[in-house]
Amino acid sequence: MPQIDYYLAPISPYCYLAGNRLEQIAARHGASIRYVPLNAPALFPRMGGQVLADRHDSRKTYRLQELRRWSARLGLKLDLQPVHFPVNPAPASYAIIAAAKAGGGDLGGLVQAFPRAVWAEGRNIAEDEVVQDILATYGFDPKIADKYMLMAAETYTDNLEEAVARGVFGVPFYIVGDQRFWGQDRLEDLDLHLSGKL
Repeated sequence: MPQIDYYLAPISPYCYLAGNRLEQIAARHGASIRYVPLNAPALFPRMGGQVLADRHDSRKTYRLQELRRWSARLGLKLDLQPVHFPVNPAPASYAIIAAAKAGGGDLGGLVQAFPRAVWAEGRNIAEDEVVQDILATYGFDPKIADKYMLMAAETYTDNLEEAVARGVFGVPFYIVGDQRFWGQDRLEDLDLHLSGKL
């Protein structure tokens, strides 16, 4: 059974736009998904990129056009200027890591819920109440992020180092074996690869 390593950031609009397509692809091919939340703002400069605030205005303008086009294409509501962005991604990341450890809920749904909360629902995913509500909504004990906080914090740090070592330079990023796919717009290529067509 193939494994898809999914490197993600719960504040990424592109992770939001990915929706549940990765889970659908995995189900079609009998693949498992390993969710790897990481600190994207810390990743970018280590891999030759820049955080959003430091990018040239032309890149910022293009980003907004791309987000508008993709949200229309996918039929997903997207606030181009969300109330709570940027926001500390660590609490949501810790929750995902803790949920993966605890099991028992809808992990894929949880992963999708955090960026949707930012980009479509105007929620602050750095607030304990929001994190706990989302955990409960997807079948997890709302207190697991507190219970596993030390483990989650260590894993979060390790995830960044793993991503750097594996050549991950942005999110969402998908790795299957030695094949790497960057961006929600490469999910079709990932599907074709798992089908043996690419």
